[in-house]
Formats: sequence, structure tokens, C-alpha cells
Amino acid sequence: MTPSRWLFSLAAVLVGAAAGLGTYTFAYAKGGSYLTDNPAACANCHVMRGQFDAWTKSSHRQVATCNDCHTPHNTIGKYAVKARNGFLHSAWFTIGGFPEPIRITEASRAVTEGACRHCHQEIVAAVDPDGPVGHTPGSCIRCHATVGHWTR
Repeated sequence: MTPSRWLFSLAAVLVGAAAGLGTYTFAYAKGGSYLTDNPAACANCHVMRGQFDAWTKSSHRQVATCNDCHTPHNTIGKYAVKARNGFLHSAWFTIGGFPEPIRITEASRAVTEGACRHCHQEIVAAVDPDGPVGHTPGSCIRCHATVGHWTR
């Protein structure tokens, strides 16, 4: 066998193994469910079970899914955030070291804050109107941290 044919065969085996492992991992982790808006997908991991259970008891259950609050309200932004979070979740759950209970990241907190302001524009405008240049708006989730996952 010539060296170039041997390298081609090795590359084909490695690509095939990577594709097979990736396909198996995607199927095992129920990867397709994360492409939907079904809130049950968020509870695929035991770490999110508490958040999912609390959401089912919250006032937002009737009007919002996980994606409504935790992804931007445009298609590209939504799937970019889902891809970023999916990769990070997969990595942390594989190698360990994530905090339990799970904590929201600053990037995800900003997305959630934007979602509050998107859905509640009229209330936000009345409570936190645009101020002078350099005005820093208040944080909805600072005072309403448990709204989407309220358990009382």
C-alpha cells in the first residue's frame, strides 16, 4: 500500500469513527429534542429537573417555554445561544466540575433580562424609562429572580 493510500485510509477511519461517535452521542443525549421548543428537553439532564419542576408550577408556564426566557427572540440568536449552551453543558457534564445546584452564567443572565424586557415592554417603559445618556437600567431579575421557576 502506498503512503498516500495509507494516509487516506487512516483519515477515512478517523473521520468515520468521529462521525459514528458523534452520532451515537447525539442520539444518546437526545440531541434532537434540544432543537425544539419543548420544555421537557430542558429536563433531559437530572441537573435541570428542579428548574423544570418549578417552572411547571409557575405563572409563566401558561405563557412561556424555556426558550422564551432563555434564548433571544430571533432565529439566529436563538440557535446561537442553544449551540453555545449545548456545547458548554455537554462539556461540563462530561468532565464534571459544574456547580450544583446549577447557576446561570452572566451571558445567559443578559439573555434572560432581554427576554423580560421584550415581553414586558410596556411595564418596563413605565417603571424604568430611558434616562439621560449613560443611564443604566435596573435589572428585572434582580427583584424577580424566582418568577419563571417559582415554587410557592
